[in-house]
Amino acid sequence: MESHALDAVVLAQRPNFAWYTAGGLNHVGTADSTGIAALLITRERTICLTNNIEAPRLADEELADLDIEVKAASWFDEGALKRLWLAEVGGLRTACDVPFPALPGGVCCLDTDFATLRWVMTEGEIRRYRILARDVAECLEVACGQAEPGMTEFGLAARIAQTALAKGIRTPVLLVAADDRIRHYRHPIPTGRVFERYGMGVLGGERHGLTVSVTRLFSFGPIDPELRRKHEAVCRIDAAMMAATRPGKAMGEVLAVAQEVYAQQGFTDEWTFHHQGGLTGYLGREIRVAPGCLIAIQGHQVFAWNPSIAGTKSEDTLLVGPGRNEILSLTGGWPTMPFAVQGQQYCRCCVREL
Repeated sequence: MESHALDAVVLAQRPNFAWYTAGGLNHVGTADSTGIAALLITRERTICLTNNIEAPRLADEELADLDIEVKAASWFDEGALKRLWLAEVGGLRTACDVPFPALPGGVCCLDTDFATLRWVMTEGEIRRYRILARDVAECLEVACGQAEPGMTEFGLAARIAQTALAKGIRTPVLLVAADDRIRHYRHPIPTGRVFERYGMGVLGGERHGLTVSVTRLFSFGPIDPELRRKHEAVCRIDAAMMAATRPGKAMGEVLAVAQEVYAQQGFTDEWTFHHQGGLTGYLGREIRVAPGCLIAIQGHQVFAWNPSIAGTKSEDTLLVGPGRNEILSLTGGWPTMPFAVQGQQYCRCCVREL
């Protein structure tokens, strides 16, 4: 408000609503990026404006104890909702994170400015992140540990989703691949393909607005030497990226480190076939790293790098700490191998033999 000489701001995007309310949800349909309720925030107060369908649940379950008043108009009366917004905004100099029909015409949009406010985690968010990361990883690992030859990708995806939803975790990203589909597709949406020797599960789990990304690979019996070589290489790349993710460095520098290690391991061009991850938080990727990205890394940010080589991948969620980084999504229940980078050990997840 100060930097843009504003009297008020309006937050309607799902990640911003969750960020401001410490985990509140303002959506019904999970495919919608804009919620069915919005916050009007001034220096003196915050109110939530919505329709009469959503108002009771929001007041009772999402905004309880937050001193945020909920005001509503009838769902069938668009004019009433517009009048409600006009009365509350009045002559205030106001900006929003996304425009929507009920807003008065003088409200301007400042989407990217609001997004940057989410990028550094508070102590409360870090505490929630630690719990969520372990839960997401455990859900994926338990489900993948139950895989067996003859199961379909749909069947494994259903087990992952069931395990996650039982812990209140939504699954905006859920990928499963069997055998050669891992080699052919970097984003394998589940199909009816049957597992024979080898599989991969990928879960982007969200709870209270925060998102954790994890990948796990498994095989039925020993893996072949070529896959073992590839997986060790991709883990070395991931460990190098984690070690390079330190405050003050540009995000593009981390990608440059990855490119160098890809080449050292004999897979020079593999990074070009899949994005390498980036900053996470209230979106699966707040920023997806690209060559030359100059945005600086800060302490208390969270990253999910995901280097991949055809047939394998490495991915966990990482907190940038003041002295060293912390891999949030390691549970101790999945086999790992250590990689020493710049005097520190980074444990990366193996292909588990079931």
